[in-house]
Amino acid sequence: MKRLVFRIVGLAATALAVAGLFVPLLPTTVFLIVAAWAFGRSSPTLEAWLRNHPRLGPLIADWEERGAVPRPAKAAAVAGMGASLLAMWLLGVQPWAMGAAAAVLAVVAAWLISRPV
Repeated sequence: MKRLVFRIVGLAATALAVAGLFVPLLPTTVFLIVAAWAFGRSSPTLEAWLRNHPRLGPLIADWEERGAVPRPAKAAAVAGMGASLLAMWLLGVQPWAMGAAAAVLAVVAAWLISRPV
């Protein structure tokens, strides 16, 4: 049962990663890392397919070898964080909650931007 859950998580993350290749603001690298992790616990065949994929595999290898995130992924992630804060403001979220979210997102954005390309 556990392997089935990991496989479903891996397949869902892979689908989201592939969608992220075409949809702005949808991260690809993060979903690929999750998919590789889940497939590593559920399906060696799917893990090998993902790691050897000509388009997706290099993103995983770059992350594992150097902690690298491609520049477009960084830009999309930071833009998504900004869009989230804008949506919170437009929805009238309490100032203390927006401040807390902004602080967390600023730390995450700074960390992400610091990653090698």
